[in-house]
Amino acid sequence: MFKWVFAAVCGAALQWAAVASAQTSKPVTIIVPFTAGGPADTLARLLGERMERTLGQSFIVENVTGAAGSVGIGRVVRAAPDGQTIGIGHLGTQVFNGALYNLQYDLVNDLEPIALLPANVGVIVAKRDVPAHDLTELIAWLKANPDQATSATAGIGSVAHLASIYFQDKTGATLRIVPYRGGSAALNDVIAGHVSFMFDQLTGSSAELYRSGKVRPFALAAKARLPLIPDVPTVDEAGIPGLYVSTWYSLWAPKGTSRDVIARLNAAVVAALADPVVRNRLEEQAAQIPPREQQTPEALGAFQKAEIAKWWPIIKAANIKVE
Repeated sequence: MFKWVFAAVCGAALQWAAVASAQTSKPVTIIVPFTAGGPADTLARLLGERMERTLGQSFIVENVTGAAGSVGIGRVVRAAPDGQTIGIGHLGTQVFNGALYNLQYDLVNDLEPIALLPANVGVIVAKRDVPAHDLTELIAWLKANPDQATSATAGIGSVAHLASIYFQDKTGATLRIVPYRGGSAALNDVIAGHVSFMFDQLTGSSAELYRSGKVRPFALAAKARLPLIPDVPTVDEAGIPGLYVSTWYSLWAPKGTSRDVIARLNAAVVAALADPVVRNRLEEQAAQIPPREQQTPEALGAFQKAEIAKWWPIIKAANIKVE
């Protein structure tokens, strides 16, 4: 009798293990809500490649574009909460879009946070011939020359656009905001001198551009200086304390995904961000890796809520709406 029970239990255990193995061997799809080749796509592929080694699963990146990333995030919301479909988002998709669009989902309640990912810090840059030596003089010049007080952005609702609104609120300057089809086109017109200034995203290539003198960096929209551009002061040092802007990225799962699955995915992200090869690739792109204590699901959830509390009033006060 004992032998029969033991054999039955062993058989059930082996069957369960086979099912679990089959489940974990299924590929994980990472939804990227933007086109291939962009920062979110590059980051998703870099992390997915490293997470494969930790989890023993293949990771597939699927680009689902539209409505500033809200279409792709909607796909994640509607996916089965089994850990097989997750999504990468950033400040725009996980914060701005909730105030800009009439979304068919709730950014806080319809997604499960997995991990905060690296960020690209904002830099206040101006055209080469602007007659100012520091940020205080730049603000004074913008106020004294309203006809030239123009700010280039990557489009309505972009980080550069809303950062410009934030800049106005903080400084009292009145800007004519000029939307472009993407950040590269906006920066090119600052370099050409057609637009006065903009909030750029710090990358390895943009740092080289600053060093070349083609565009002038006035302040880093962060709490601390960065080794890549050590001579550029922070906004606190330059005279606009607290004007922090960074395009942070994050990983999300559908609501209802189990804690065990979330913990498993989070552990794989943490391992990836600790990998020297991955860190080197991110540093080459000037991406700022969050401290270990900020890489938990709980920290991401709290951070998103804090960013919503900061940005939604700014967006609503400016009456910005995208149809």
